[in-house]
Amino acid sequence: MVEPVDREVTGQRLGIPESLGVSTLQPGQRPPTTPPGRQVSIRVQLLDDVTEVFNISQRAPAKALFDLVCVHLNLAERDYFGLQYQNPRRMMVWLDLLKPTLKQIRRPKNTILRFLVKFFPPDHTQLLEELTRYLFALQIKHDLACGRLTCNDTSAALLVSHIVQSEIGDFDEVQSFQHLLHNKYMPNQDALMDKITEYHHKHVGQTPAESDYQLLEIARRLEMYGVRLHPAKDREGTKLSLAVSHIGLLVFQGHTKINAFNWSKVRKLSFKRKRFLIKLRPDLNQSAYQDTLEFVMASRDCCKIFWKICVEYHAFFRLFEEPKPKAKAVFFTRGSSFRFSGRTQKQVFDYVKDSEFQKVPFERKHSKKVSGSSLTPQDRKTSTVPQESASVNQTDSPLRLTLQAPVDDPTVTNGHQAGPGGPEAQALPSTTGHPEQQISGVISGSPPVVVNGQKAFPFGPGQSSNGHQPSPINAHSSPLSSPLFTDAGYVRTDDEDEVRRKCPTDKAYFIAKELLTTERTFQKDLAVITVWFQAVLGKEDILPDSVRTLINTNYDPVYQLHQAFLKEVEQRLQQWEGRSNAHIKGDYQRVGDVMLKNIQGLKQLTSLLQRHGEVLVELERSCRASQRLQELCREFEQQKVCYLSLNMFLLRPLHRLLHYKLILERLCKHYPPTHQDFRDSRAALADISEMVLQLQGTMMKMENIQKLLELKKDLTGIQDLAIPGREFIRLGCLSKLSGKGLQQRMFFLFSDSLVYTSRGMTADNQFKVHGQLPLYGMTIRESEDEWGVPHSFTLFGQRQSVVVAASCVSEMVKWMEDIRMAVVLVEQSNRPSADLLSTSRSDRKSPEEGGVEAESEEELSASRSSLERQSAQRGNTTVHVCWHRNTSVSMVDFSVAVENQLSGNLLRKFKNSNGWQKLWVVFTNFSLFFYKSHQDDYPLASLPLLGYSLTVPAETENIQKDYVFKLHFKSHVYYFRSESQYTFQRWMEVIRSATC
Repeated sequence: MVEPVDREVTGQRLGIPESLGVSTLQPGQRPPTTPPGRQVSIRVQLLDDVTEVFNISQRAPAKALFDLVCVHLNLAERDYFGLQYQNPRRMMVWLDLLKPTLKQIRRPKNTILRFLVKFFPPDHTQLLEELTRYLFALQIKHDLACGRLTCNDTSAALLVSHIVQSEIGDFDEVQSFQHLLHNKYMPNQDALMDKITEYHHKHVGQTPAESDYQLLEIARRLEMYGVRLHPAKDREGTKLSLAVSHIGLLVFQGHTKINAFNWSKVRKLSFKRKRFLIKLRPDLNQSAYQDTLEFVMASRDCCKIFWKICVEYHAFFRLFEEPKPKAKAVFFTRGSSFRFSGRTQKQVFDYVKDSEFQKVPFERKHSKKVSGSSLTPQDRKTSTVPQESASVNQTDSPLRLTLQAPVDDPTVTNGHQAGPGGPEAQALPSTTGHPEQQISGVISGSPPVVVNGQKAFPFGPGQSSNGHQPSPINAHSSPLSSPLFTDAGYVRTDDEDEVRRKCPTDKAYFIAKELLTTERTFQKDLAVITVWFQAVLGKEDILPDSVRTLINTNYDPVYQLHQAFLKEVEQRLQQWEGRSNAHIKGDYQRVGDVMLKNIQGLKQLTSLLQRHGEVLVELERSCRASQRLQELCREFEQQKVCYLSLNMFLLRPLHRLLHYKLILERLCKHYPPTHQDFRDSRAALADISEMVLQLQGTMMKMENIQKLLELKKDLTGIQDLAIPGREFIRLGCLSKLSGKGLQQRMFFLFSDSLVYTSRGMTADNQFKVHGQLPLYGMTIRESEDEWGVPHSFTLFGQRQSVVVAASCVSEMVKWMEDIRMAVVLVEQSNRPSADLLSTSRSDRKSPEEGGVEAESEEELSASRSSLERQSAQRGNTTVHVCWHRNTSVSMVDFSVAVENQLSGNLLRKFKNSNGWQKLWVVFTNFSLFFYKSHQDDYPLASLPLLGYSLTVPAETENIQKDYVFKLHFKSHVYYFRSESQYTFQRWMEVIRSATC
């Protein structure tokens, strides 16, 4: 017996007797009870065109009817579906599950409800049950037949071929032809009969479940997948159509998508009479920016119907849990009380994944086979991985789900620290030579921190191939003597030198090469934990045995697996390029089979990956208990090989799963369905998508803990920052209005408090906390007119009010919206803010007690002394980059940064130089790290990109090379040249995430 869902359902809140809430009806199990009262019969047409009759009470809410239908179908993933009917105005609307059925359907005897797919996920691998995928396949079949799902002939023929394979089995010339004659699956089917039978012939041995899988794989790539058009007109009267999907709002002209508004860009959706209004967030990158877009629909009812489905789509795909109902107004109401009811997609996935349902056979209509059990991704073997997918045109774009909190502005993000090099601040003194040489110094003109030293070694911390020992922790040579920053280090090439070795030109080759280059970087990152850090810990027996064992058992097997995987990828690329083993016969121009083998090995280590977060927590707990261990970890982070924070390396294996998923998505999008590597690539993508979704919660939780622990190192005068329940939201620079005017302050927004700081005088360049504003009861108001300060707003707390100003409109909007969101969440939780400030009397001094003067003197002293400091690691964190660039980043930005990582060779050129220098470049945490080659263990220098502009060189710059992009900040200009169009686009794509 499956236990009911343990959560507060909507019916309980409304005083309605609780239904069983069970999605799979086992033999002998009774359906949910209905409220007492007179029964009424409701007809429901299911997706297989069978009409069933369900008896419900006249007073029953629509949810009772919906539950009866789902129990009848033995459906677990019910929340993707809904009941639709035609209202008296002949408009198709969704049944509101919170309202009584008979208040919505006035004449039940004359009404037939349709059970349909309501929410279309971007990736069908998120559907865990075979029955769910079968129902989705039936929906696609309906959409194709009625002409709603439009596509090119190749995709249409392939769709129909999978439908026929599912219904009648393997190809038989006579039977297949007769079946197509008697069943119409698409409007122009007769013209495509030959192509359909050609594809059907290739599906021999494919089961109905596999056919459904492939059908959904093709459909999800199509532009009209899941699209329901709502006619409208723009202000000029042009006929358009509006639609909604998981990514946001879509605008169509005919069946061509002409615009899309991501949920992260939409501030508010509303309607007034016949006008549908979309209020957007400010976009400084667009010169002709419109705050509000207006569309005219046929009637107010049309607007309201579309507005409701938009609200539901946003909640289902963007929220983690069902929104709570608002309190009813006593006297007056304003606006609609409509809200989304039911589980969100994340809740559905977690519920089905964590529940062990007994699989019940179900019958497929038109199919010669009966399915015995649901084919979940966990049960799927390599032999049953679907074989074919769509061959679509260039306009058919695949969609991908990102399980994140609602995005505010995913344009600026950074990791723990910008790296050994830093951005150039206004306080930098004048220098001789190239201004770009300052890249190797600490922010604000501090001495150089990462430059060329003794060559590190790929054999571990003990000894290199030539017997050299690791360089001392703080042994840094001058950047002016480094080949990286002088003309002596340039590779001055002429035309003969630039003749490149012939290599494959297929896009799949460059995708595979990206896998190789990023895998090399990933293995180096793993070695930081498994080799370098372990060697440091081995010198002193201060780490508890339990923690040491935890690290060894959970990281060593992963490291060994990736070592073997890297060798296989290197060998495959060598064969692909023809550089070695050219005599070997066989098809080696593919990489999907190698990835599938590795990912299947990774799946066996899922339990280890799930414990990587536990390693982070236990190591932090041990550091708190041992002062010497804490010092040892801090000293290790000063080593050149630890170019990121130690905690960041601990989470690298989880982040790598996201990279595999993105690489495989690009590979599957590129391959035609008949390609020899498509089956393995598609199977690998399904497996890695399952792993990512399974570990998504662990990743999000650990990223938040890691960020809190890193911020604790940047702040002084604060205690117990990383406590359960606290979440980091945003950090950045704002100007605080005081008796002495506007003063630069660093603000940190958490889920319960807003903390403001100034730059302190500590040896680690920490920021001193000066005040804490509890969010509970806080209000916020724009105050530019009141104070005459551009982009200013006032925070009204329970104990004090603070006036702050942002650097621009977009920064002000991001801060105000994040603060408002945090205030709403903390008030809903009804939990007062914890005191973050330390108990020292001097640290608790209020602004009225002379804190303003002390802050000003402290900052002046800090600015003077910063040029003489040697602390590189804490001087280049994201906090310091934001301080000097006068910007901010959010937790959403940090999460986006995890996906945007790239490695490879680039040629670099300064503005006033003639030669190009070949470097191995790693892009991570929104910084570029420069190496001589991929074999080096640590970077020579780094460049944080927050604030930089990314462009293509103009003709007047006289570059005269292909695949060149330009980075510039103030007077500092860098040119980078990549090897192909694909790598050029990839570098532009990932760098733009840090510079936009």
